[in-house]
Amino acid sequence: MATKRPSSRPSRSATYTTKLGLEVDTATSERLGRIRQHGTAAELTVRRIAHRLGLRFRVQNRDLAGSPDLANRRRHWAVFVHGCYWHRHSGCYRTTTPKRNSAFWNDKFATNVARDARVQRQLEDQGYAVVVIWECASAEQMEEKLRALLTRQEQPAGR
Repeated sequence: MATKRPSSRPSRSATYTTKLGLEVDTATSERLGRIRQHGTAAELTVRRIAHRLGLRFRVQNRDLAGSPDLANRRRHWAVFVHGCYWHRHSGCYRTTTPKRNSAFWNDKFATNVARDARVQRQLEDQGYAVVVIWECASAEQMEEKLRALLTRQEQPAGR
């Protein structure tokens, strides 16, 4: 008979305190921990469309401000594929706020939005064309944004 190993995590109904002094519900922490950060369906769709349009890019961009999902350093463009929930896509049905601990979440979301704006400004100051594509966009809308990027990079400098 197999023995059950003790779990290193507290039971599902428990809460624990983080190093920052925040009280966290274990079930919520486990649920949010399963959310993908890279390789999401929207990001993979954007990559396929970009490749089909002839855009060449890198996905390992930790050295650029904000770590864009796609970037081309030679042509100076960057694409962010934002999740509507985390980055607060205004008017989107996916932009909800949890009822439990709403003050914490409102602060978290405000910080995310401010960081996104700061990162976009930093990249633009470095001469990058920045495109934000939302996860709720259709493939046609994604392609339209990427085509606009393609036309911008084909224009001669100084225009």
